[in-house]
Amino acid sequence: MRSARAHCKWRARCCRANKPVIEGILNILKPPGMTSSDVVADVRHILHMKRVGHMGTLDPGAAGVLGICLGRATRLFDLLVDKEKEYVCELALGKTTDTQDSYGAVLEVAPVTADEALLLSVLPRFTGEIEQTAPLYSAIKVDGKALYAHTRAGNAVESRSRRVQIYELSYLGSSEPDRYMLRIRCSKGTYIRTLCQDIGAAMGCPAHMSFLLRTAAGPLRVEDAVSLAELSDMAERGCAEAAVTPPDAALPFLPPLAPALSPKHRKFLLNGASIPTEAADGLLRLYVDDAFIGVGEAKDGMLHLSLSFLQGD
Repeated sequence: MRSARAHCKWRARCCRANKPVIEGILNILKPPGMTSSDVVADVRHILHMKRVGHMGTLDPGAAGVLGICLGRATRLFDLLVDKEKEYVCELALGKTTDTQDSYGAVLEVAPVTADEALLLSVLPRFTGEIEQTAPLYSAIKVDGKALYAHTRAGNAVESRSRRVQIYELSYLGSSEPDRYMLRIRCSKGTYIRTLCQDIGAAMGCPAHMSFLLRTAAGPLRVEDAVSLAELSDMAERGCAEAAVTPPDAALPFLPPLAPALSPKHRKFLLNGASIPTEAADGLLRLYVDDAFIGVGEAKDGMLHLSLSFLQGD
């Protein structure tokens, strides 16, 4: 985590640039019924910013954590979007839909013959590395176009399969007859609604996902998220920055490095040149004079600034 002195330096740099301290990561609690793009548009309006982007989509019908990058923090997208996700969902037995959730057209209805004991017996099959076929209503690209766009246009296209990781799949209990709550910790790109349908198929029942809450995305947790209404209120009171995680604090999985630099090496590093280092190979959070300057990469005894957060960049 950033020291108080470093945080003050970061705030001072933003103030010298004559802009509010709203550069970093927002943890937004997305409500059901909004697309991720809708949330980005609202954040742009609330904060009067143009450079805003989300850290991976969340289905319109789902709620929960949606990471929003502000300003130069959009450069961190590739580092943040690839992190594991955590969800709580409701598996509903008895029918399937074309979207695999409760918002789609019903494709099949059948009496439920499975029970809790059968569910518990099949869940272990869906942990570890599994193969999923992307739902027809998904944002995965086929021939440069989202699969849902092909589906809505009536184009006959073949869905794509891919391998995903289910790190944890636990049973939380039954919410009502033929409905079961699950917690899933998984890799990027996992379709929870597909997982629900596939679990139902393994139980011999049509099934769909009737509820989804994303409880974590990388370092962002649902208990720390703010709603759009809360963000708007904070912006009106002039304290929206309190909801923003500074860029380096959003990268706790990268080790920090504050190298002792000669004037020559300091100049080289800040100008994008490589300098010698004893750091282990890999990406690092780089600090100079207690201030975060960006993401560095150490390789074969050399260090360079690969993602710069220097003023003016």
